[in-house]
Amino acid sequence: MSKPLLSIIIPTHNRPHLVTYAVKSALDQTMDDLEVIVVDDASIEPIDLPSHPRLRTIRLLESHGGAGTRNVGLEAALGRWVTFLDDDDRLLPQMAAVSLEALSQTTLPAPVAVISGLEKVNSQGQVLDTRIPPPERLRGAHFSLEELEPGKSYSTKQTLVVEREVLNKIGGWDNSFRSRVHSELFLRLNLVCSIIGLPIVTYQLYSHDGERVSRNPILRQESFLHLVRKHESLFKAHPKMFAQFVYDHASISYEIGQKRAAFFNLCWAMQIDPLRIFPRITSRFYRSGLKKLSGAYKI
Repeated sequence: MSKPLLSIIIPTHNRPHLVTYAVKSALDQTMDDLEVIVVDDASIEPIDLPSHPRLRTIRLLESHGGAGTRNVGLEAALGRWVTFLDDDDRLLPQMAAVSLEALSQTTLPAPVAVISGLEKVNSQGQVLDTRIPPPERLRGAHFSLEELEPGKSYSTKQTLVVEREVLNKIGGWDNSFRSRVHSELFLRLNLVCSIIGLPIVTYQLYSHDGERVSRNPILRQESFLHLVRKHESLFKAHPKMFAQFVYDHASISYEIGQKRAAFFNLCWAMQIDPLRIFPRITSRFYRSGLKKLSGAYKI
């Protein structure tokens, strides 16, 4: 295969019913100058995908985890640019084209990466949530720790398109992380690379009842603490967003039934920046009370 412009890397593990759709969305891009690399992270049953001239499959006999599997794909990639697609998600057809067009038009000094918007959808295809990234974070900034513009979200990191050599120079994905791999990568990446954000939805995050690493209770707590410890100096330099980061983690911990961890992290967030967190707590309780009230009286 001649060197393509873009490599789309899909790590997968025990999701044969989902990865087929992810692969199809990658091959159905509106541009052809790309390759798709599926890295099978020691699935119980090896994946069986239809042959395609732009598709390669790598089978790992021992599990490497999410970060390690991505690194295997990164090492095998031939494209100047790379992007990563989770095996239970899908790319919209224009994702590659609009991302590379934005990179070709930017006036920022290299290196520059791009992210775009995503939508969370259910099995019926209904859009549950739409997230649009901030317009830009210049090289030397700390992605997810800078104050966020109204209506924007840092939770579109899955849409990253970046030069392969830039990722290699920062050491790729950190294999010591099983969860929070995107959050960790971006804190290192933004130090050496500007990141521009497009107000265009290019990615579908599929909401399902199956197992997700990001919702694994043990991995979620371990990786969160690991992330904070590794980048402690950065977090402490941004106390407002650090407090918000811990508060958001507490909220999700509560949603997945980890009430003890939620309480601990809520107290931690209050300790970091009580003036930012206390109004959020009172507002949440107020909304919760209104919801119960409206249900009781059928308002």
